[in-house]
Amino acid sequence: MSQVAEIEPNTVTREDVLARAEELLPVVAERSEKASEQRRLPEDNVRDFLDAGLFKILQPKRVGGYELDFGMLVDTGAMISRACASSGWNVSNLASHHWMLGMWPKEAQDEVWGKNGETADTLICASVIFPAGRAKRVDGGYILNGRWPFCSGIDPSEWNMLGGMVEEDADHPEKEARLFLMRKSEHEVIDTWFTSGLKGTGSKDAVAEDIFIPEHMTVSANDVKGGATPGSDVNPGALYKVPVIAPFPYVLSGTPLGIAEGVYQNYIDGMKARTANYTGARISELQNIQIKVAEAGAAIDAARLMMRADCELSMQIAERNEVPDIETKAKFRRNGAFTATLCVEAVNKLYQASGGGGIYTRNPLARAFSDIHAARAHIAFSMDVAGTTFGKIAMGLGSDNAVL
Repeated sequence: MSQVAEIEPNTVTREDVLARAEELLPVVAERSEKASEQRRLPEDNVRDFLDAGLFKILQPKRVGGYELDFGMLVDTGAMISRACASSGWNVSNLASHHWMLGMWPKEAQDEVWGKNGETADTLICASVIFPAGRAKRVDGGYILNGRWPFCSGIDPSEWNMLGGMVEEDADHPEKEARLFLMRKSEHEVIDTWFTSGLKGTGSKDAVAEDIFIPEHMTVSANDVKGGATPGSDVNPGALYKVPVIAPFPYVLSGTPLGIAEGVYQNYIDGMKARTANYTGARISELQNIQIKVAEAGAAIDAARLMMRADCELSMQIAERNEVPDIETKAKFRRNGAFTATLCVEAVNKLYQASGGGGIYTRNPLARAFSDIHAARAHIAFSMDVAGTTFGKIAMGLGSDNAVL
């Protein structure tokens, strides 16, 4: 990668990070095919992203992170996804787990990052699918079993953050959703990642059998719904009071946004001088093409504005030391799914307007089309799920999402 200016971690700005990310786009684009072939984040990309500090955007300053605003997940993920969607997906995903760990007990943070940030570059993957794990309380912690799909970025990660449901017992009459943190070496990795899109994310399965997890290496989902957390004593900033689950779509939505922005720019650049094969007409002069470009551009702009507005609102609420009400939380989920849908629709319009040229694998549009539909398959982007939750709450029927 090109050399980036050395800046003290506590003075790094969002502009610094995005400039570093933009500088990497040419080499990331060159390696996009390599990422797909290897079905994981290339090691060269890992090194470049570490050197550029892209994984540190939401990490606490006290361990050398930048502790920037929550919306940086969208902006950084979108920037990298213009060149390689799989890499952008991994950047925002892995960066978000440093943010989440900042809410855990200090003992867990020290074990992962070191007491003075000695191992702060360690990467953490995750699968926040609570029903996939089963845990029971034992003296000093929990025994965890389960199989978790979609552990994006698991190959370069040393730790894994996994969701699970804790069984009822005499003192706890209801199941409890918790997150569990363990070294990757403690569980099995199953290579299931053979997909049509986002091939380079390496989102493989993790399998745990009777793994003991100490109490301090877990956190209850109820403790990260907004406001003070077990990590607040050492990380009191507003960033670590933003709910984990409510705005979760924005951990990932930079990827569909970046894909759509990249496709739009490439389409505009490629069509300005192109002529139709059969008629010889200039493509740019066709009214139907002009309309599709306008509609796609409007959808992308609207998506970015809505994503950023929700991320800024989540920070503003946290800065007031407040917790979003349940309707606002459901709105974050709704808008996250809706904005991803806008990005998909924009890419679909431009794909359809590309004619026969769009079907060739040499055309970046073909990969972008597969990648954005793979991204849209994530449950966080399902309007059926998010819309139902929001609609129920809006009409006074209560929430159907227990961890919201």
